[in-house]
Amino acid sequence: MRLTLRQLQIFVTIAECGSTTAAADRVALSQSATSAALNELENILQTRLFDRVGKRLVINEVGRQLLPQAKATLDGANEIELQFGASGFASALRIGASTTIGNYLLPRLIAHYRRRDGNTHPSVEIANTRQIAAAVADFKLDLGLVEGPIHAPELLAQPWMTDEMVIVAAPRHALGSAFAGRKVPLALLRQAEWLLREPGSGTREAVEQALLPHLHAMTSGIDFGDSEAIKRAVAEGLGLSCLSLSVVEDLLKTKKLVVLASSIPPIRRHFYLIRHRKKIPSKGMARFLEFCLAHASAAAK
Repeated sequence: MRLTLRQLQIFVTIAECGSTTAAADRVALSQSATSAALNELENILQTRLFDRVGKRLVINEVGRQLLPQAKATLDGANEIELQFGASGFASALRIGASTTIGNYLLPRLIAHYRRRDGNTHPSVEIANTRQIAAAVADFKLDLGLVEGPIHAPELLAQPWMTDEMVIVAAPRHALGSAFAGRKVPLALLRQAEWLLREPGSGTREAVEQALLPHLHAMTSGIDFGDSEAIKRAVAEGLGLSCLSLSVVEDLLKTKKLVVLASSIPPIRRHFYLIRHRKKIPSKGMARFLEFCLAHASAAAK
């Protein structure tokens, strides 16, 4: 077989960088050696993978078909090196988490796991659900823990934990003070100003799916990229929000927030464990996935 992993690595890097010059810097080769490796790959496959547009290389349809296969092949080779190399896989586990999970659940989860497996030193990336899903799909993360439905066909999404969400307001907010212990009419919820997460957030999608069938429309105020910022803004009386109970329980205990009752049914959503369909789980990754599922099962009891 004349096809090499190095050729695939250079192809993927050129696809990401858009030129052999930029790719050469990343793979520590000269520009001429990088170009030669691409030419060799195209000769082996007997097809062009990029359109030449001036000094830029624009990936074509054939290249786009090859790209996910190349990434999966390189990821599989990397797993073999990590599994049988001296450093072991534990130090290389790459976990992505959406913001609610990453900020409020994952630290405790990893602490519990490390008490059982002290050799685990994962790297963690926190972003919104859409960004974590994209990174898992691109093999930049080994697995993701996210709070929104996943629509990418190349990803496996496994239901993990059930999360309760509540509508909250500041006690001095007009609805918080006038309807203490009573249900807020839907018409008033519809007229209220809502503080929401940014588009692409799993929390935003869950809120819209749960509330819009009942409210039909929501007056959006400020969009925030972080649930912590939203709950603080709600506590300052800037509007209402619907957030995970795990996010707001501290301010509920100190009475800086109150839960608004309404005729809307209880709002629950699934958290998901996601990984690429072509990802080959190492023993360390499989152990962590097993631990996550066991932890969720114990928490549900």
